[in-house]
Amino acid sequence: MLRSLAFAALLLFSATTSGAQAATLDTVRQKGAVTCGVNVGLGGFSLPDSQGQWRGLDVDICRAVAAAVFGDATKVRYQGLTSANRFTALQSGEVDILARNTTLTFLRDVTIGLRMAAVNFYDGQGFLVRKSANVKTVKDLAGGTVCMLQGSTHEMNIIDWMRQNKVDIKVILLDTTDVLIQAFLAGRCDAASSDSSNLASIRATGVGKPDDYVILAERISKEPLGPMVRRADDQWLDVVRWTLMAMIEAEELGVTSANADKMLAESTSPAVQRLLGKAGEYGKLMGGLDNAWALNVIKQVGNYSESYERNVGTGSPLKLDRGPNALWTQGGLMYAIPFR
Repeated sequence: MLRSLAFAALLLFSATTSGAQAATLDTVRQKGAVTCGVNVGLGGFSLPDSQGQWRGLDVDICRAVAAAVFGDATKVRYQGLTSANRFTALQSGEVDILARNTTLTFLRDVTIGLRMAAVNFYDGQGFLVRKSANVKTVKDLAGGTVCMLQGSTHEMNIIDWMRQNKVDIKVILLDTTDVLIQAFLAGRCDAASSDSSNLASIRATGVGKPDDYVILAERISKEPLGPMVRRADDQWLDVVRWTLMAMIEAEELGVTSANADKMLAESTSPAVQRLLGKAGEYGKLMGGLDNAWALNVIKQVGNYSESYERNVGTGSPLKLDRGPNALWTQGGLMYAIPFR
């Protein structure tokens, strides 16, 4: 009897899981667009341009998923989210993807019903200070005040750091990056603390005179950032994960938005043929996507390097070196899971 009940429960679980797996992809197709939760405004990652078009490294993830699903990178609806409401928006189904410079941690992975698809930016918590303050290390902020965003990993990071280093710093928690910048410029805090990429964006576009400010070289945490989806929706997880993997794989193989069609027609590389849909039926395995799904991603959005450089790289206002976000063949942490 117990064995029969256990078997019945397993069947019920499998049926429920199978139904959930297709839910988001089906819903996205019915809507005709991907609803993507992004930062309310973070230069280089998600910010509307002068024409109202969203741009950024995280925005490109949303565009790439739309290109994979629809063959059209423009089929995205953007929803600006704060640190405090981002998880609720994804959990409730308000958005299909959370692409909002969000860190993967143990507790987030196992307790809030969400899954990170993959890391699209390796970061660490840093500190932005006025150059005139002559602050060289985080310990120099002892007795001072630091502003940071509420609902982020940074609050626990600084508490852990203070306990370990026996240093006391007053923390002011704020709702949005705009408010954080205003508080910092008004002198309410001696430093602003966030992901170093966030601070680079603030320094480049938010403080008026970037040369008057410096980001300390010290990092007090690991912040692997990436897009998140709801748990128990493996098919949608596959679509988002492998879309990002396709962008990284394309960089590894030298496939770009400019040469993708030529590579499709002329390359004899088995890896290139699999990526671009000439060999195998990888798209059909992910909920019946077109086998040109990755080709569409690369042609319309670009490979990972193209996205990185135009949004946050040395040619952008943020001027960030690749660092840990370089390919594994160039001393970084980025590499694609094999397409085979």
